[in-house]
Amino acid sequence: MTRNERLVYISLLAAQAVIIGIVERAIPFPFAFAPGAKLGLANIITIMALYTLPVKDAAKVVGIRVVLTTLLGGTISTFMYSLAGAIISFIGMWLVKKLGPMRVSLIGVSAAGAILHNVGQLVVASFIAQTWTVLLYLPVLSFIGILAGIAIGIIANYLLQHVEKLDYYMYLQKVETTKKEKTIKDKVLQQSSILYQSQEEV
Repeated sequence: MTRNERLVYISLLAAQAVIIGIVERAIPFPFAFAPGAKLGLANIITIMALYTLPVKDAAKVVGIRVVLTTLLGGTISTFMYSLAGAIISFIGMWLVKKLGPMRVSLIGVSAAGAILHNVGQLVVASFIAQTWTVLLYLPVLSFIGILAGIAIGIIANYLLQHVEKLDYYMYLQKVETTKKEKTIKDKVLQQSSILYQSQEEV
């Protein structure tokens, strides 16, 4: 992927995430027993970015989405909630993804992200309310987050597997990651060899 292609791709993902976020905000709460809970449909784009772009570029997509969604109809408080949830969720998904597909599937990564997004928002709510009792709401949101995360993961996985361009970008990302890991491994082996030779000379 060339630099211009990457910039265009980042812009397209960010624009799609913003549109999805605005549309979801207009939808009434789907969970009557859990006020404030949402499906987190924009997370579909975050997962697609995480699996098809380097982590820095994927973070750009998330950052652009949060800022533009706020500017197009949000408030300072919604920005704080969205930013905290997005940051913790993104970092968590990235770390879980690094465990490898043999240990955690894309759907598992999505579910983890949904739970951590709720954690981030509740931490901000606790800070604003100046009480940690808000976190007692976490089990309810976590249950909903798991269900929503699984659904989002299934959708994202389907898109990554069946949209030709996304499948191609995901393949490129795997190749780049493999090359980086091989380069790091070669450097470590080279340094170990030099150190071993130095010890023999001594």
